Parts: sequence; structure tokens; C-alpha cells
Amino acid sequence: MKKLIAYSTLTGNTKKVAEACFGICDEKWEIKDINEEINLDNYEHVVLGFWVDKGTADKKSLEFIEKIQNKKVSLFGTLGAYPDSDHSRESMENVKKVVSTNNNQVNGTFMCQGAVDPKLINWMKSLPAEHPHSPNPERIKRWEIASQHPNEEDFNNVQNWFKTIINWSE
Repeated sequence: MKKLIAYSTLTGNTKKVAEACFGICDEKWEIKDINEEINLDNYEHVVLGFWVDKGTADKKSLEFIEKIQNKKVSLFGTLGAYPDSDHSRESMENVKKVVSTNNNQVNGTFMCQGAVDPKLINWMKSLPAEHPHSPNPERIKRWEIASQHPNEEDFNNVQNWFKTIINWSE
């Protein structure tokens, strides 16, 4: 049976990470944007890539997750925060909970920092100084660091992670 890498992308970060994973796959694997027509009955293992929005997967990914049932599932996400941050860990846990509700077996997660959508940055810059998401020196520094991701080191890291997923999937 086939195996699927499905992804949702807003700025292209998640697509790049998905393509890095797909670059080390054999012919059993396919890659698809979740906006495509996907018959999940054709796949025994789904690797889902999503971008983090408000502490969970983006809306399209959450809708896609509802369709995944009784599958092996692995997850990777992209976000503007640091991948080892509490926000990153909590976001992934939130997604794992949703995936697990449909009798799926979740194995393997990976978070990757990615550039923040410029529209979101512009919105935050328009917020009053007392707003919790308004720019501050730490946030501006994180935006600058995030703008350099995903990079080659991230792609190497996700490929190393994905090799364990390929082995689990066999």
C-alpha cells in the first residue's frame, strides 16, 4: 500500500520541509498538497505537514485531520517560534490530540522554525505597545532569525527524523 506526505502551506515553509522529506523516499511514497483531491483509503501511513496557527494546526490541516482514520500518522509542523519553545511543544501536543481521536497511531513528530508571514508581522506592528503580541526586542529578533528558516540544517534534520519514520512505516 502507498504512503503519503500531505502538507498545508501558507508561505511555502511547510512545502519546502515536505519536499525535503520526499527527496529521500522510494516509490511507495507520494506527496500532495492537502488542497488536492486525496483518497486516504489508498494510504496506510500519512505524514502530515502543517503550519502552526494559534497554538494548533492551521484550519485546512485540522479539516484534513478529521478525514484521517485508522492510519499510521506522523506529524511535522512549521512555526515562527523556536522549535524547542513551550509554544512549539504545546502546539504539537494539541495536534496529536486531534489526530489521536480517530483511532490513528501517532508516531513521530518534528517541528521546524520558518519565516513568519509578512502580513502577520505587519499586523503585529500595528498593535498598541501594551498588546501582548506587539513588537518588542525579543520578538523582532525572533522574526529576524525565523526569516532565515527553513534552511539546509533544517532540511538535514528533518531528513534524519524522516528516516526513522520510513523505518517505522515498513
